[in-house]
Amino acid sequence: MSVLLETDLPNLYYRGKVRDTYEIDSDKFLLVATDRVSAFDVVLPAGIPDKGIVLNQLSAFWFEKTAHIVPNHMIELVNDVNWLNSTYGEKLCSGYYSFPEYVARRSMVVRKAERIDIECVVRGYLSGSAWAEYQKSGAICGIKLPGGLRDSEQLPEPIFTPTTKAETGHDEPITMEQMRDMIGDALTQEIVDKSMDVYDYAARCARSRGIIIADTKMEFGMVNGNLILIDELLTPDSSRFWDADTYSPGKPQPSFDKQPLRDWLSGSGWNKEPPAPELPLEVVQGTADRYREAYRRITGKEL
Repeated sequence: MSVLLETDLPNLYYRGKVRDTYEIDSDKFLLVATDRVSAFDVVLPAGIPDKGIVLNQLSAFWFEKTAHIVPNHMIELVNDVNWLNSTYGEKLCSGYYSFPEYVARRSMVVRKAERIDIECVVRGYLSGSAWAEYQKSGAICGIKLPGGLRDSEQLPEPIFTPTTKAETGHDEPITMEQMRDMIGDALTQEIVDKSMDVYDYAARCARSRGIIIADTKMEFGMVNGNLILIDELLTPDSSRFWDADTYSPGKPQPSFDKQPLRDWLSGSGWNKEPPAPELPLEVVQGTADRYREAYRRITGKEL
């Protein structure tokens, strides 16, 4: 099985858990989505075939769809390596390097932005860590919710629940008051409004294709004093996608993401410290199939 775990190009600026960022010039990055997969904050030794392509193409799909709501960092989706070489090869590679074919479909040229170090989470349904918190306190990030809600139940209205953006370890929930203290009242309100508008629009689009977006997280940055969306948008890595036809509140829902991979790791006896164990082939293949299916359902196209 051949999957892309690391890219090897000049001018590496930053290597994240999934994406490798390369500096083109003072204004632009090349963002390459690899097939790496992480669980419990550990990058696993094997990747998920086509995962990076799904994340990149689906982000581009949503960036284009939501540009009327808020601008984003995407300049160009890279589907043609020849175009990339002729346009940016000399800048990025000093004229002696050609981009390899593998960057096609899994990369985009983006604007540099001053990142706002807050994960902007919008929840339309009660699931995951929010369900656990609700069971303990009846609230999520200080937002009081009605009593008697069930696991995976739709909330009366979507809520905004910010977290810190941690370089290592877990993101930590913060209150709206803490967010305002960090970035100010006006920027906080703008981010909340744009996040809720993007979620509302995307949730309606996805529902028309049989997908429920239970929750999602977004990242924002500033360019010339203006707010833009950055990183990824509405992918299986940043969102919880459920099948609308099989949705049944009162229990956890099957999702188009890496949850079965997490479930296998949890049952494997692994202590959640590096190194992670090798995944069975059926877990890798099953996860890859879910990512591809999410792309097909949402875009109406085959990967």
